[in-house]
Amino acid sequence: MNSIDLLEEAEQALSLIFSGIDTQVKENLKRVLFAFRKHRVGTHHFAGVTGYGHNDLGREVLDRVFADVMGAEAAAVRVQFVSGTHAIACALYGVLRPGDELLAVAGAPYDTLEEVIGLRGCNQGSLAEFGIRYRQLELTSDGTIDWQTLGTAIRPDTRLVLIQRSCGYSWRPSLAIADIEKIVYLVKQQNPNTVCFVDNCYGEFIETREPTAVGADLIAGSLIKNPGGTIVTAGGYVAGRADLVEAATCRLTAPGIGSSGGATFDQNRLLFQGLFLAPQMVGEAMKGNHLTAYVFDQLGYPVNPLPTAPRRDVIQAIQLGSPAKLIAFCRAIQQHSPVGSYLDPVPAEMPGYESELVMAGGTFIDGSTAEFSADGPLRDPYIVFCQGGTHWTHVAIALEAAIESIG
Repeated sequence: MNSIDLLEEAEQALSLIFSGIDTQVKENLKRVLFAFRKHRVGTHHFAGVTGYGHNDLGREVLDRVFADVMGAEAAAVRVQFVSGTHAIACALYGVLRPGDELLAVAGAPYDTLEEVIGLRGCNQGSLAEFGIRYRQLELTSDGTIDWQTLGTAIRPDTRLVLIQRSCGYSWRPSLAIADIEKIVYLVKQQNPNTVCFVDNCYGEFIETREPTAVGADLIAGSLIKNPGGTIVTAGGYVAGRADLVEAATCRLTAPGIGSSGGATFDQNRLLFQGLFLAPQMVGEAMKGNHLTAYVFDQLGYPVNPLPTAPRRDVIQAIQLGSPAKLIAFCRAIQQHSPVGSYLDPVPAEMPGYESELVMAGGTFIDGSTAEFSADGPLRDPYIVFCQGGTHWTHVAIALEAAIESIG
């Protein structure tokens, strides 16, 4: 069967799943529209202020809108966050103090957090250098949360539990909202004062509730991923309990300034519009992931998640088994990207990552993965991680070339 026939078969087989995604998009968009109406968003909220950024009405209203959408008490949406990792780091530094313990409950964290925690690097002001201890609960043999161990894992000095929602560069299943709710319940049973913090990157709008709506104390993520709707130029967010959000923003700016500072550089309109577009963009990415999984499962490659499995983030992993296939796959995706199609992805070192990476991302926003992209570390078993997709038909076109490229 050629690639075109295979893709047509996939589209037919997945039609019911696509319909279900459309229903979910509608529910998420209703939530966004309700928040916009509640806070009376108007064109006057698009204007920004300069300098310190004090009394930016648009920013203040956006924070309230975002908090409602996330089911949180408060939120801070800021272009000053460089990335999701930066927002996560601000949250960790805001909550943790010398002598505290940080416990990761979903195995090893994403590569870019290793130097923040102090697992790699030195003399950079990591959490470890400030006397914050780190411990992690390993996953079970099938890659899932070790619920039995978690039930007795919280110690008196465990100040914060890190819950990484997405699989990252691993083969473990990403976490469902129900999983996060269960983690929070087990943690709070042992110590109600332990902060449950969720790295929410790649997970926004995948389900109809966010972690803060099911008991998480604090979440953080990137605006050039899901909640930016492909059009936000930079930034990140934190959301959750008001005191914890303020603590995180005090690390972004300074104690005493916190969330009251930070000019928006005339980006407010894009921030509002990106949030409005986000449910639809995430829905298209989910369709593209199902399509990718179906096709490569039929070709005999291990895929995670499986073709018809519920999505937990916007990432689809394919185990290609060789560096040559990983590079060829990424090159095919790059060649069918709207921006930089003439570029040839080659493996290279990336700041914050342990292994060389090959990345295909012909996106309109540098570093965004909301448009269809693919990347992976050059380490065995050579897994490519596909992300995003503004419309699933673009994913289908790019996959035709990717299938041919790996033979």
